[in-house]
Amino acid sequence: MADPQGFLKVRERELPTRRPVPVRILDWHEVYEPQPVEELQRQAGRCMDCGIPFCHTGCPLGNLIPEWNDLAWKGDWHEAIERLHATNNFPEFTGRLCPAPCETACVLGINQPAVTIKQVEVTTIERAFAAGDVAPQPPDRLSGKTVAVVGSGPAGLAAAQQLTRAGHTVAVYERADKPGGLLRYGIPEFKMEKAIVDRRIAQMEAEGTRFRSGVDVGVDVTGDQLLSRYDAIVLAVGSTVPRDLPVPGRELDGVLQAMDFLPPANRAALGETVEGQVTAEGKDVIVIGGGDTGADCIGTAHRQGARSVTSLEIMPQPPQDRPTSQPWPTYPMIYRVASAHEEGGERVYAVSTSEIVGDEQGRVAGLRLHEVVMGESGFEKVEGTERELPAQLILLAMGFLGPQGEGVVDQLGVERDARSTIVRDRSFMTSVPGVFVAGDAGRGQSLIVWAIAEGRSAAAGVDAYLTGAPSQLPRPIEPTTRPLVV
Repeated sequence: MADPQGFLKVRERELPTRRPVPVRILDWHEVYEPQPVEELQRQAGRCMDCGIPFCHTGCPLGNLIPEWNDLAWKGDWHEAIERLHATNNFPEFTGRLCPAPCETACVLGINQPAVTIKQVEVTTIERAFAAGDVAPQPPDRLSGKTVAVVGSGPAGLAAAQQLTRAGHTVAVYERADKPGGLLRYGIPEFKMEKAIVDRRIAQMEAEGTRFRSGVDVGVDVTGDQLLSRYDAIVLAVGSTVPRDLPVPGRELDGVLQAMDFLPPANRAALGETVEGQVTAEGKDVIVIGGGDTGADCIGTAHRQGARSVTSLEIMPQPPQDRPTSQPWPTYPMIYRVASAHEEGGERVYAVSTSEIVGDEQGRVAGLRLHEVVMGESGFEKVEGTERELPAQLILLAMGFLGPQGEGVVDQLGVERDARSTIVRDRSFMTSVPGVFVAGDAGRGQSLIVWAIAEGRSAAAGVDAYLTGAPSQLPRPIEPTTRPLVV
């Protein structure tokens, strides 16, 4: 354990300070300032000898949280990163982007603010990179087996790194011009700068993983060609079909899906020239959807110079404190303020869109909405609550329905369920022998920590299939098609 009296001496959470809003919205850099290491170690010292560390059950990766909290408190950063990397390929990603279900399961959180687990995690990996403790780990010998990983998001990268280290020759296919998937072009720079992705890709390349960027599998390379070239295939194509908004005016110019808005914004933030980019500059922006993607749109709109930003959510506003119906150690639905919300704009709850209004040129000019309440048959309109908001840009951030069927998924002929996610067995293999699936494509839209856990588990299934023997690779989770709702 860490400091035996740590949780008694330090009773409050201490997190790094966010840069001042007027400063940070002028650039695309990450929003947090460095945290003094002594402050971070005090927080790690709050980790208590709880007997049963429920943080393990809160984390799909099974991270050895009390162990590396103890090591961080003692200042043994070299051993801390060894314990952290034992279960997590990419703690620099999860330490920035994961909503930390481990913290809501922290035993200390029963009657005190939970340990700042996520911040200890990201500090440990950043100190490891700075000290040169994150070195390539190429395999001792090659197996002679080849694997194609389709998709380079967190699930694909985790599967590829595990399989490469097991001695298989792995090629990762990515249709974008650089690997990383949504880590690169979906997550804004102010949440994770892309140099963080680049340095991990460089490590994987040094280990022997081969990246094939700018290749649209299903178009440039067919499913049959992959089957003939490789001994196994891992589909890590994500859940990319967005939920749409079937209301009058949806077709108007200026109504965009979030993933048609965020990737060009990310490219522009990295200094690339983006032809025909739609920006929020000088506009009244409405973001429909109150999740992480919606927050990414809000922060991006602020940095582009939006005149106003309004976020709409059909659900009622969550409570400030954990409700009794969601007791510890479950992940509670409570009111959270992301850095993007802190930067301005209005959050409107319990409303639904009636119509999108356009001008004479066919461009969006406003949005009509009404309040809703939950009834026996779902959301019901509250009469007399109709109103109209001005808008010249409306962004749809309402989640995703499943993987894209057209292309490699259809070409391979893998079975899909009623929700369109790809069906798999306990080894993560689909209905087609030698074809495996990991991440949102098989699980449904979920979290980055689940994607990495799925990639690691699928790699174990692939390794056992290729070698004909039980895999020595870790398998943190059982497969499921049920999405994690957080």
